[in-house]
Amino acid sequence: MDSEANNQSTVPKKGPNDFIFGRVLGDGSFSTVYLAKDIQTGKEFAIKVCEKRHIMREKKQQYVKREKEVLMLLSDKVKTSAPFFVRLYCTFHDHSSLYFVLTRATNGDLLTYLQKAEKFDEEVAQFYTAELVHAVEHMHLLGVVHRDLKPENILLDTHRHILITDFGSAKIIPQPPFLPDADNSSEGTARRSSFVGTAQYVSPEILTDKRSSPASDLWAIGCVLYQMLEGNPPFQARSEYAIFQKILKLEFEYPALFPSVAQDFISKLLVIDSKERLGAQDFGGYPSIKQHRFFQSIDFETLYLKTPPCPSKCRDTVDLVSEASDPSEFLNAEPGLSGQQLSKLLGLHLNDEPSDASRKSAPEPSRETSSSISSTTSVPPPPAKKGLIHFPENEQQLQARLLQQQKTQPQWHNLVDKKLILKQGLIDKRKGLFSRRRMFLLTLGPNLYYVDPSNMVLKGQVPFGLTLKAEPKNFKNFHIHTPGRTYYLEDSEGFALEWCKALEEVRKHYYD
Repeated sequence: MDSEANNQSTVPKKGPNDFIFGRVLGDGSFSTVYLAKDIQTGKEFAIKVCEKRHIMREKKQQYVKREKEVLMLLSDKVKTSAPFFVRLYCTFHDHSSLYFVLTRATNGDLLTYLQKAEKFDEEVAQFYTAELVHAVEHMHLLGVVHRDLKPENILLDTHRHILITDFGSAKIIPQPPFLPDADNSSEGTARRSSFVGTAQYVSPEILTDKRSSPASDLWAIGCVLYQMLEGNPPFQARSEYAIFQKILKLEFEYPALFPSVAQDFISKLLVIDSKERLGAQDFGGYPSIKQHRFFQSIDFETLYLKTPPCPSKCRDTVDLVSEASDPSEFLNAEPGLSGQQLSKLLGLHLNDEPSDASRKSAPEPSRETSSSISSTTSVPPPPAKKGLIHFPENEQQLQARLLQQQKTQPQWHNLVDKKLILKQGLIDKRKGLFSRRRMFLLTLGPNLYYVDPSNMVLKGQVPFGLTLKAEPKNFKNFHIHTPGRTYYLEDSEGFALEWCKALEEVRKHYYD
């Protein structure tokens, strides 16, 4: 690609040791994004680190390749009035990982901003929707369909303008400009038969015939605008399957006092037949969308020069939203992202005393999902030593704790064959498209059970042995590797590191 050749001729070759890595900014299904500083220039970036082993294991090579191609295309074909995309500065790799050096968005993402505001005033929602429409128009004219537009993938720059990110699910249409609803993809049946996107924002055609098109992004714009004005996405349910059913039936409601003009605009985008969506029959842009009366006061060509309006609940604190880095964040940090440095960044010290951060973030003993059954017993645990797990020191203590467990948690006690529970907690277990919430119970034995907490049914065990390895990806996500399988897990409370440490402590206790 010409743009790649141009980049190589103008951008010095970089590597991991040219950067100092800071905290985790975000994560994806097979990557983690870190704050990083260029040692030579002092400039800060967001570096997306993709683990090669995981990419190969999950057969994600095409996703990573396509994301790089899309980022290079958008970075090369910048439109002055639509600078609304993260920029790819360079890429490199080492023996274990791929690295994408990207724009750092200092004001976080749109979802976090929206959560702080609870919901946006109509003026604020109008402005950000206009920027999103203008950006998507430019992206589609370049032949790129995002296919996973959602507030988490819309970042905010220093001045709170949008920056669209995460193109791992994107599709490149080979002959732009194009009729937006035409599927000119040369990617073939394999691509059309794969599910992409996020449940609350996925379009009906992806759920039925799996054929996405530019109109799929228009559907997502309607969902995002609804969420900005209401605070929640239009399609909500307790499971992804139930969400999909609501989408296919177009089953959602506008609350009382919802702005009527915005409602009319959203209703023209949230249409089951993709060919009937507003803009789907436009050619060479989206004039029918931009001419809708919802954008009556908007000059799309000068949006990037305007100061974005602030939500009414954030006007007194808007200057505090920026995630500017602490100058001390990079002090004493070594260049690169070695295993030791990664553990330090994540606060994981498997062979040392628990860090202060680990102690502070550990679950409170009184919580229902207590990290140790000893918190519910009147028998005092042994004095805290290394780590999180308190093993019984003798048979008397074991029996006392088992007795207390039987009294206070009989439902779990019987499901784990009356073994002493050392740690427990609700974790989302991902398999394929769906995630299931399970109660994980780590016991003496060692055993790691997982239970359906709604129906109180034991669903299975993670095989526990000498080679079991718990791998933290960030503060919420972690993997458990066993000889025959890898388990992909998420602790929504942010205790992934404690789980990894606890599993390692139990493994060492029994096998070292």
